[in-house]
Parts: sequence; structure tokens; C-alpha cells
Amino acid sequence: MLGTVIIIFVAVAFIAANLPWISDHLFGVIALKSGKKPVWLTILEWFILYLLIGMVALGIEKKFTSDIYSQGWEFYATTFCLFLVFALPGFIYRFDLKHLLQRQK
Repeated sequence: MLGTVIIIFVAVAFIAANLPWISDHLFGVIALKSGKKPVWLTILEWFILYLLIGMVALGIEKKFTSDIYSQGWEFYATTFCLFLVFALPGFIYRFDLKHLLQRQK
């Protein structure tokens, strides 16, 4: 059971890391008046999703171990970098691939 939960969690984290870069809607659902999301808002949305995924991870840890273990700054730096690496496909799509595909039409 725990293995399945971990696999689903990693998949959800991967989707959450890419969502701000792929969608022009805020959190994938809120349409903006300008129609295009500025880069600063995309980065802010990505960071908020990082924090939400972290809270979900704490909830999963609490459920399966009945305790939340304290972590040092190294743990949070590693999870931040992992979430950053997860976002790479969406980042490449937004700034490189999307423009290439639009030019070919």
C-alpha cells in the first residue's frame, strides 16, 4: 500500500511542478484577463505548488509513521531542487517547444 501511495505522490508532484509552465490559467483553472500569464506569476504559482506538495508529503508521513520527523535545511534544499528538476519539461515546453510548434503552423 505504501509503495502505491509513494508512486502516486511522485506522479502528482511531477504534474504539479509542470502545471504552471504548461497552462496559461492560474493553477490550471483560473483564467486571467490578459490571457497570458507573466513569468513572475508562473514562478510564484510554481513555488506555491511546491509548498502544497510539501504539506501533502507531511500528511502522508504523519499517516504512515504517526509522527513527523524534523528535517534540516539540507532536506528542504534537496526537495526544492527535485521539484525544480521535475519542472524542466514544462519549462522547456513553454519557452522553446511551444514557439517552435506555433511557427510550424
